[in-house]
Amino acid sequence: MTESPPTETELIQRAAEGDSDAFGALVTPHLSLFHNGIHRILGNTADTQDALQDALMSIHRDLPRFEGRSRFSSWGYKVCLNAALMVRRSRVRIHDMERSEFLTLGPFDDRGHHLESERLPEWQVEAQAHSLVEQQEMRECLTRALDELPDSHRIVFVLKDLEDWETDDIARHLQLSPGTVRQRLHRARVLLQARLRTHVLGGRP
Repeated sequence: MTESPPTETELIQRAAEGDSDAFGALVTPHLSLFHNGIHRILGNTADTQDALQDALMSIHRDLPRFEGRSRFSSWGYKVCLNAALMVRRSRVRIHDMERSEFLTLGPFDDRGHHLESERLPEWQVEAQAHSLVEQQEMRECLTRALDELPDSHRIVFVLKDLEDWETDDIARHLQLSPGTVRQRLHRARVLLQARLRTHVLGGRP
């Protein structure tokens, strides 16, 4: 008689006890979900891989504390989103250090690549550099504002407005009612708008 495959609950228990094969079997069906969620936030393959590895290590480390109040995929996905946001925070710190050098490097294309062979008028170089700096500052403001949202609201915002999930899918994934999802999404948008106004306008109405 063929032995039935272990259930997710059994895999969680075995993985929490240190069974590496069980951990692999547990996370493998969800790797695509985890990877895509992180990539939608970071948009960079190398950073996505780094964040995914960090998330998997966090999942492995914290698995003994997983109480099963939500689906494993939901819990793991939240860990992945937090890992992605941590990488974004690191990016902001790096960009802050690089900004002081930015305007001395000459003209850039629309992807921020240095164009050593081009010789543009000085006014055009300054205008282009100023535009790129403004774009970078806006991205940083968005990142900081998103980081400041409460976790329960940030997850809903990311799933709906960044990943374009349907409300019912978010509710099912997070085991919430659709009404609760809509309430959290509305609140997240209001909070995000307020945070952005503070960052961009310095608190001016």
